[in-house]
Amino acid sequence: MAVTETTETKVLGPADVTEHRSPIVRRLKTIIFTSAAYVVMSALAVVFALPLVWMIGTSLKRESEVLSIPPTFFPSQPQWENYVTTFNTIKTFMWNSSYLAVLNVVGLLLVSSMAAYGFGRLNFAGRDLAFALLLSTAMIPSIIYLIPQYILYRQFGWIDTHYPLWIPRVLTPVIGTFLLRQFFKTLPQDLEDAARLDGAGTFRIYWSIMLPQIKPGLAAVGVFTFLDSWNDLFGPLIFINSVELQTLPVALALYQGEFFTQTTLLMAGATITVLPVILLFISSQKYFIRGITMTGLKG
Repeated sequence: MAVTETTETKVLGPADVTEHRSPIVRRLKTIIFTSAAYVVMSALAVVFALPLVWMIGTSLKRESEVLSIPPTFFPSQPQWENYVTTFNTIKTFMWNSSYLAVLNVVGLLLVSSMAAYGFGRLNFAGRDLAFALLLSTAMIPSIIYLIPQYILYRQFGWIDTHYPLWIPRVLTPVIGTFLLRQFFKTLPQDLEDAARLDGAGTFRIYWSIMLPQIKPGLAAVGVFTFLDSWNDLFGPLIFINSVELQTLPVALALYQGEFFTQTTLLMAGATITVLPVILLFISSQKYFIRGITMTGLKG
């Protein structure tokens, strides 16, 4: 008995060719779009970094090189003594800004997290109304109540002290309370129920169970608070008269005169001022970005 073998040749149609090529085409499109995105972001990063590079370069120049034509980004001979001179001048102001920033960050995180836990996890009469009233205070421009605020602080004996620069900010953490409340509301109720079954009280649940769960939110609020305190120029100018109690932003203004500006020393001081902010953001970048992206996931 003869066995007949038949070989069938499948002819690929246009639809089969398109289906075969589509993964390759999609891969090429992904590579092109990704490469283009990186090129655009790199170009934007260079543009945004130019002022920082110019600031650092100017801080190392001689005063005669600042306005040279054509302008240059980098000094012909770095003048490192500019930083020594600037640091010796502003070290007292830097200490004032540093410890005020620590007081503001620690105090505001503590007060705002407790308030946020109360508004987000506890049930009490008038909770939503009280929270709405709290948020409404953020809509009032601070310049409106500046004069009554100054009169009140003068009666307290706070003028020419550091009290106005941290106590009001710590005791009125509206934005911090709002952000942390959103984080507390995303936590499962089972955590609290299990802790209460184990005999934990309200403060123990807040401090030991719930607070460690919102580290990204705490990092975001902490960075915002640090920047607000570190860059505050208006408060020290209004409430402080003594030079030795002033902060870094005011110290930088001392390099600007009516007829002459010490540009190299001013840029050195600005570099010293910006450096802690950059280090803070780098060290808390992961938590900070996560805290911003997760805010408002649950109302």
